[in-house]
Amino acid sequence: MAQQIENLKHTVAELLANIQMLLEKQSNEKARAASKKFIPTSERIYGVRVPEINKLAQLFKSGGFELLEALWLSGAFEERLLAAKLLGKIGKQNPDKTLYLARFFSVDIVDWAVCDTLATQGLRSIHKIKQKEIFALARELIQSTNLWQRRFALVMLEPYTADKKLHHDIYALIDIVKNDKEYYIKKAIQWLQRNMNEHQVHKRNTKT
Repeated sequence: MAQQIENLKHTVAELLANIQMLLEKQSNEKARAASKKFIPTSERIYGVRVPEINKLAQLFKSGGFELLEALWLSGAFEERLLAAKLLGKIGKQNPDKTLYLARFFSVDIVDWAVCDTLATQGLRSIHKIKQKEIFALARELIQSTNLWQRRFALVMLEPYTADKKLHHDIYALIDIVKNDKEYYIKKAIQWLQRNMNEHQVHKRNTKT
């Protein structure tokens, strides 16, 4: 694969076409069936394992924001998963653009895997320098009628569960959707609560 990458031309359209070719080559029915089982709402699945997606993210990170936007707009499950991972790798180059794209992409989310990858890995490189803006975005999206935007709003707070000083703000957002009947919202709430509880226990134990 490394030789294939070296021979690639560098226009976004050509990079996208080559990524799609590699995804087709690496796909298999077993992986496709597994994705359909564990991520039932996903659409247009190639059937490529996550470790292979991770390799592509490393190989194509020089494609920049234009490539990850093209991947997202192309719309297949693995393409969007890769776009989210690429955003995390280059996001610090332009934090404002990264936050804008995360907001823009959130409208199109249709499954928990892409949602959570975008919310955690996609924003990982800017979660410290854009804490205020991320919380503001969470407060906006938590009010959405779109299930996945509400989950995105919750999950992008996950890195902050390690900071006890932010727990009050996180619980304030959880309260907005505490009676939400959607399964994926309930699971996100449980995830955040569990992480905050674990961090509190860990801090108590380190003091004794």
